[in-house]
Amino acid sequence: MMKKKKLKKKKQQKRTGYDRPIQKKKGRPAYMAGRPVKEPVKIGRRGKKLIGALLTLAVIFGILAGVYAYIIKAYTITTIYVEGNLHYTNEEIISMVMDDSYGRNSLILSWKYKDKSITDVPFIEKMDVSVLDPHTVKIDVYEKALAGYVEYLERYMYFDRDGIIVESSKEKTPGIPLVTGLSFEHVILHQPLPVENPDVFKDVLSITQLTNKYQLNMDRIYFGSDESITLYFDRVKVALGTREFLEEKVMQLQYMLPTLTGKSGVLRMENYSEETKTFTFEPD
Repeated sequence: MMKKKKLKKKKQQKRTGYDRPIQKKKGRPAYMAGRPVKEPVKIGRRGKKLIGALLTLAVIFGILAGVYAYIIKAYTITTIYVEGNLHYTNEEIISMVMDDSYGRNSLILSWKYKDKSITDVPFIEKMDVSVLDPHTVKIDVYEKALAGYVEYLERYMYFDRDGIIVESSKEKTPGIPLVTGLSFEHVILHQPLPVENPDVFKDVLSITQLTNKYQLNMDRIYFGSDESITLYFDRVKVALGTREFLEEKVMQLQYMLPTLTGKSGVLRMENYSEETKTFTFEPD
């Protein structure tokens, strides 16, 4: 009996030994008691250099982002002037010049077209871009000197004062007349139109310039086999006769044509001269 009691007592003592509260170690929380202490991670020289490099890149990126934002805001184009264009509208010219996402930035535009003209546009000799201030740009358009056009293979072939075919298009250009009565067998781009009398092109250019000067809407020029010239204005035909006194005859049209509005017939000016200055209208 004594042995059993002593054994039971020992078991109780052993059990109570496990139930004793764990002593906290100084400076460590209770949940970490009994765990191995981890040493602090030390950063070597390479790590410090990498962190420094990353911080430097972050600073540089921030500066560049600030500069970019400033350039976009400070050099945004708000006003555009377009001068000299007839064949294309202002909107079409602007879209040609500012053809990318940065086209509305005057700083980029001045760099792009510095000492450089735009020359690869149909009907355009060249276009010059000038930056007047950070928000204002001027586009000067120099169109090719078109005298007239002929119809060939369902296209409009435009020629200059020397009769050289400078453009081929399916669209008509306002202010440029159709020329008929000329005989030619072929048409080659950038080559002279093969006609019997090349002087006819100078007459075409003179007539076109004069009618534009006096704001006369001419539809067509006809050259007869006898070198006579007939101009067409809607339903009115103007028989000019020869090229003699050509400028004086066309100048008189600015006064005569308004009186013939709505009429149809032939205005005869073949006998017009500085002395007589006579002309008649024959209604249809």
